Amino acid sequence: MSTVEERLSALGLTVPQVVPPVADYQPAVVVDKVVYVSGQLPLVGGELPAEGKVGAEVTPEQAYELAKQCGLNLIAALKTVVDLDSIVRIAKVGGFVASAPDFTGQPQVINGASEILGQAFGEAGVHARSAVGVPVLPLNTPVEVDLIAHIG
Repeated sequence: MSTVEERLSALGLTVPQVVPPVADYQPAVVVDKVVYVSGQLPLVGGELPAEGKVGAEVTPEQAYELAKQCGLNLIAALKTVVDLDSIVRIAKVGGFVASAPDFTGQPQVINGASEILGQAFGEAGVHARSAVGVPVLPLNTPVEVDLIAHIG
């Protein structure tokens, strides 16, 4: 078990199985010492726990929890291509929130993913980030998160 998985286990969390792609792409690819992880939805056992727009059908609190699941799914995708303990920095996180027209709390939603990454990777999990409101996401998911990481 990696240090990352031990940290998650201490929080009562486990790294899930990687979510199979819903289209023609890879969950993660390595180029030199950089890992690019495709956008991860908050799928649990292949199912979306919630659908719709944040600020309408989905509460900000629910969306925060969905972003946490995206974070775990990002870690699962990373694990398919590298040893988790080889990651020296989560460099960039991109968060997308399907938002009702008047919803402006995207940063607080994406904190769910950012906090999981920080808890899992410690100082290496501190990253740059964007949190963007969009009108719709694949499968009507409320949240999607991707990342770029560096390996040692």
